[in-house]
Amino acid sequence: MNRVRVRELIRKEFIQLFREKKNWMLLFVSPFIMMIIFGYVVSADVNDIKVGILDQSKTRESRMFTDAVDANRTFRLTYFAADDGDLEDILLKRKVDMVVKIGPDFSEKIRKGDSAIIQVLVDGSMSNMASKAVAYLSAVITDYNQAVLKEIHHQELQYGRIDPRIRTWYNENLESKNTFVPGMVAFAIMLTSLLFTSMAIIREKEEGTIEQLIVTPLKSYELIMGKTIPYIIIAIAQMLVITVFAILWFRVPFNGNLLILLAGGCFFLLSTIGIGLFISTVSGTRQQAMMTTFFFLLPFFMLSGLIFPIANMPLIVQLFTFLDPLRFFLVIIRGVFLKGTGIEVLWPQFAGMILLGAGVFAGAVRLIRKRLD
Repeated sequence: MNRVRVRELIRKEFIQLFREKKNWMLLFVSPFIMMIIFGYVVSADVNDIKVGILDQSKTRESRMFTDAVDANRTFRLTYFAADDGDLEDILLKRKVDMVVKIGPDFSEKIRKGDSAIIQVLVDGSMSNMASKAVAYLSAVITDYNQAVLKEIHHQELQYGRIDPRIRTWYNENLESKNTFVPGMVAFAIMLTSLLFTSMAIIREKEEGTIEQLIVTPLKSYELIMGKTIPYIIIAIAQMLVITVFAILWFRVPFNGNLLILLAGGCFFLLSTIGIGLFISTVSGTRQQAMMTTFFFLLPFFMLSGLIFPIANMPLIVQLFTFLDPLRFFLVIIRGVFLKGTGIEVLWPQFAGMILLGAGVFAGAVRLIRKRLD
């Protein structure tokens, strides 16, 4: 291998890359925009549930229950309905997320010692919010039952039940940003490496310089190295900058070893750059290369486990996730950020990325060498 030839090709690639000002936006601005969007906008937390009440009892007990719901910081009473038709209307028009109907015999049954029934209607078009709203309201009802029993019998009554003592590790406050932001570090470098590597060979074809490269003393593997090393350097630098941004701006805890994160990033890039080279070789124009890149990006994003848990997917789909390099790197990056796990735990993810990356990269290199020859 001639180091001078490879160095000059790397230098040429950097000049071509930074000469186009539109690339600056993709390289340095878009990753931070994605981080901000996922850090502030994309969240699984439910903090503000709008509630409507239909109180047909209008007694002290019903007002106690209404006050108990209103006192919970998760709920916000925004509407007092007049009748059943009003309940359906406010749910249909999304004025509220949940309505609670208190029947006219609510207080009478409580005073007799019978079970009083309330009806809860939840907008199921947002399933995540609906399930959490029901769970939060169940907790409010449990506390209300204890308060009513204590008032009626003038002492606190205990009844047989399981008393869970729950402690959450690694993300104590269950903040969504601690889950999504590290994932966006992985997705950002994947986007950069795939998009720009897929343009590496195709740009030479469109500009008519691929023939000039072929007739130079460059060996095919030197050409491949010169075309990929710049994007490896950029992706690693991008990962470091975004990691610092995630720690300092979003206050995401970093409990692991930076060297393990860098090693994981390098093996991850082996796969993404291999896929990018494959796209660049089989595409005829930049438009084709870009469309093919986004064809790969969407399945990788959906199957990675970043948004949707892999365990909830059908078995056949779970098998396809093993072809997704982002799936392996997400486990590494979340483990390093939140858990501080080491190579003794993460080695299966490294093994998966090495096998996948070696196969993809070797296939892409072989195809490129065949096309160049």
